[in-house]
Amino acid sequence: MKHWGKILLCGALLLGSAPAAAAGTASAAGEVSIILDGYPLPFPVEPLVKNGTTMVPFRAISEALGIKVQWNQSAKRISASRMDKAGVKNVVLTLGSKTALVNGGSAKLAVAPQTIRGTTMIPLGFFSEQFGAKVSWNQSTKTVSITSPKTEMYTLGFYAMSSYSEYALLPDFDAMAFGWSRLDKNGELTTTGADHYWPKADGDITPEYIVKNADSGGTTPYLMVYSGDDGLEVTKNLEDKALQERTIANIMELAVQKGFKGIVLDLEGLGMTGDKAKAAADYNAFVKNLSGKARAQGLKLSIAVHPINSSYTGYDYKTLASLADDLIVMAYAYEDEQRPEPTAEVDEAIRLALKQTTKDKIVLGVSLYSENESSVDTKIGLAKRYGLKGIAVWRLGLIGQKAWSAMNQSVEFSE
Repeated sequence: MKHWGKILLCGALLLGSAPAAAAGTASAAGEVSIILDGYPLPFPVEPLVKNGTTMVPFRAISEALGIKVQWNQSAKRISASRMDKAGVKNVVLTLGSKTALVNGGSAKLAVAPQTIRGTTMIPLGFFSEQFGAKVSWNQSTKTVSITSPKTEMYTLGFYAMSSYSEYALLPDFDAMAFGWSRLDKNGELTTTGADHYWPKADGDITPEYIVKNADSGGTTPYLMVYSGDDGLEVTKNLEDKALQERTIANIMELAVQKGFKGIVLDLEGLGMTGDKAKAAADYNAFVKNLSGKARAQGLKLSIAVHPINSSYTGYDYKTLASLADDLIVMAYAYEDEQRPEPTAEVDEAIRLALKQTTKDKIVLGVSLYSENESSVDTKIGLAKRYGLKGIAVWRLGLIGQKAWSAMNQSVEFSE
């Protein structure tokens, strides 16, 4: 059973989200800031305060909260809908009317929706509250803070290195990528070595048992294949066709024999130096080769990629997205990973990715090596804001109870 967070009614926002203007007047919000999930929410037209109520462009706030909207030009009517645990929530607003319809029943508005400077504006507090968002007002900073409603989205976790301590969280994810293989210094697939290797059994808990148990419990198990290119491990595969064929054949054999249902290809480091266009083209060919063989075996394929605004630019998002089920954008390690990732950089990474492919192909990578219980939902909030397919959490063993509790306030994990 899924559940929504309780709505936090904010009198300042419903009855006046800023010092009230004179009756019947409107003024630019000016100093008023609107924050969604801890990060500023830009609007195409500046929000304003009318009779003490913050008004915002309806389409911009709807899209940011994942609410479907329709505009009836002849009736001057906005119809908005969103699924919650009780079914579909429908809200109808009409320009010039202080009466809204909420699932067919009447509800009063402090200020009627209206066209201002050529844009349809609606009361922020009323609209957000109806769809489960929490809204608060800070008078001293003149800041409206919105926490988006808990949302269902695709969740992939990584199980690698020291993840067993959080083994109990595995069933809560839709999918799990097991980082138990890598390319060695010669470019050959291996399940031994440092960091990414096939773990030893712990009594009855063998790696094979974990994979099978995940699958039977509804969590799709992926074989993750990792490599950096520090020793040209990836480049060797891209330039040596015989090695590439052998590597892909070994990946497929391992995935099928061990019961995985998909492959996460995490080959990193391309495009920092050398011929970036050639690296991208060669990698496209590698992925096309692997994708064809994976499809033939009924396996899913996800590609982990560096963000476009990183130093590693040897990844053709458009082509890779066409060959894979999704792209996991590893929007982290911008700095030293000793503090939360700069949200503006993560935001830019998403916007750049969306210029290359569609939102249903993008999974936002969130690293709990960098993030904490205070920052993780801001990054997840960006995935929700842009309507991305989901999130990929690096990794079990790093999450911790506080961050896990925070994440569960934002995302509907499996139960």
